Amino acid sequence: MPHLLVIAHAPLASALRHVAEHTFPDCAPTLAVLDVEPGMCADDVETAARALMAQSAQPDWLVMTDVFGATPSNGAQRLAGEQVQVLSGVSVPMLWRTLCYASQKPLTELARRAVQGADAGIVATPPLPPDE
Repeated sequence: MPHLLVIAHAPLASALRHVAEHTFPDCAPTLAVLDVEPGMCADDVETAARALMAQSAQPDWLVMTDVFGATPSNGAQRLAGEQVQVLSGVSVPMLWRTLCYASQKPLTELARRAVQGADAGIVATPPLPPDE
């Protein structure tokens, strides 16, 4: 079962953990968070993330960041590899979908489910008119 790591600008990562624990109260052992404070650089993010990941014997990680190209994402991209998948654009629907399937799916399929959750979580009310 892959573990999850949310890396985001402070205090978003911690806030997402609280939302996750509200709906999935037993998720704590598989969910780690890293709040990126002002002044941290990508090197700092990478170092802190690796330290968090080292606390678990689980080799597979799904890392979710808030904004592609920002410091949290840039640090997380350095972690990506065969056993670490990085997704940007973390949202509550993405996180909930991931937690729903975390114990059942391998890393690649879990990442796909996370993206599906993010896509399904965007709803315009009323629906937007079609492109012209």
